[in-house]
Order: sequence, then C-alpha cells, then structure tokens
Amino acid sequence: MARKGLFVGLVTLDFIYLAADVPHPNQKLVAADYSFAAGGPATNAAVTFGYLGNHSILLAVVGKHPMTNLILADLDSHEVAVRDLEPTRESPPPVSSIIVTQERGDRAVISLNATKTQARPDQVAPDILQGVDMLLIDGHQMAVGCHLAQMAKSYHIPVAIDGGSWKPGFAELLPFVDYAICSANFYPPGCHNTEEVMAYLADIGIPHIAITQGENPIQYLDAGSFGSINVPQINAIDTLGAGDIFHGAFCHYIGQHNFTDALAAAAQIASKSCLHFGTRSWM
Repeated sequence: MARKGLFVGLVTLDFIYLAADVPHPNQKLVAADYSFAAGGPATNAAVTFGYLGNHSILLAVVGKHPMTNLILADLDSHEVAVRDLEPTRESPPPVSSIIVTQERGDRAVISLNATKTQARPDQVAPDILQGVDMLLIDGHQMAVGCHLAQMAKSYHIPVAIDGGSWKPGFAELLPFVDYAICSANFYPPGCHNTEEVMAYLADIGIPHIAITQGENPIQYLDAGSFGSINVPQINAIDTLGAGDIFHGAFCHYIGQHNFTDALAAAAQIASKSCLHFGTRSWM
C-alpha cells in the first residue's frame, strides 16, 4: 500500500563528474562522464521513497531563478511534489559540484548547502501534514524541521532524521524523533565514538537509533537492544547519495517491517545505487 511521506530540508542542483581522480591545484581534468540532478539529503530520499511506490512531498526553498527549472524538471520526472518555502525567491539555488573517482567510487563535493536559504516556521502551510504517514528531516531547514516535528508528534506521525552531521538546533529537534538514522560523522556535543552517540540519543528518549558506517556493519539500538547488521559487500562505482537513498528506502520499509528488517532492506537499496553512476541511473 502506498504511503505519503514529507521530506524536509535541502534541495540543490548537483553537477556530477566521473573522473580518474580529483584535480590537483591548477590541474585541469577531462571527465569520463557527466550527470546532473536535483540533490540534497531530503531530496534524494524523497525521490527514492517515491520510486519505491509511495507519494513523496519535498518541503524546501526552491525559488524562481531560471536554474530552478532544472531542479523542478528532475523532481517532476520522478513524481515528487514540491512545496516551496520561498516561491518568490529570485536568487540562484545552491549548486553542488561533485567529482566521483572511477577506481574507488569515492566522491568529493563542494556546495553552499542551505546556509543562505533558511526559512521560518510561519512559511509552512498549516495543512502540510494532512494525510502524511512519515516525516523525514535532514537538518538543513532546522527551524522548520523542529516546528514540524512537534506538530507530527501531536498527530502521532513517526519522525525520522537524517543525521549526516551534527548541526545547531538538533538538540531542540531530537526529543520529538522516533528514528535517528545517523552517519559515522554525527557527533553530538561531548561524543567521540559510536557508543557515546547512542547513549546520548537514548538518554533523550529516542527508541530507535542506527549509525551507518559505509561498507561496515550498521550499528543499532532498538528499544534497548544493541546489535549490528551487515551490509552487502560490493565494488562501488559511485557512493554519491547512498546515505540519502538509504534514508528514503528506510522510510518506505519501516511501513512494512520492524526496525532491523527495515534497516537491512534499506541497505540493499543503497548498495544497489552504488553500482551505478549518479543518483538516478540505479532506478
């Protein structure tokens, strides 16, 4: 059964190059391949969630600069509904330049993210959560995310976070979170390792916690029970967006499975995406 998910956070325009390596200072490289797509953690998660048969809504700052036509065309082709927090904005959207290395599938990224495009909670439509089954927040629109997490809690809508890295405002958001899916780079204040991160999140009262570690096992704490989940071992072509895709797949599978099974199924999807160049060709 199709579910409705709201994904809150960053949207960028990603220019992705496949190259032998990242350039050295003053070096010019010719790319072996090239792609572009709408990007950002919440954006890629929304595309994945929709691809798996659901209804995706992306809540982000887009605006009306001509470059946003490329973003909107990509999202429309993947049937992601966009709710623009600042539709009259004339400034260009954040742009990411990304190099993926051919031999290792590693990526180097430079981007402005949402630093200059922060929205306010009063810009959110009051009925945005109507019919929503799942809310995912990536932390790039923190004020809006906190506002919606509190609303979702009162409506008994599950809240998940994409904890890619610690950002100001997470301390206010976390008490309203049901699923904290974090990367190995997510370090709350005073935390220096996985055990301390899990303890920090558990002390806040988050019942379901997972920390992804690339090709290494996912560590989780599920209602007080610790464990790990092995991920598929592959020869990655491109790891760009794998974490975002993991989050979108998790939001899909948690509607059908328990926490650990949903993590395992999401890892399968994310691993599949790493066998293809760019963030869309795996579909």
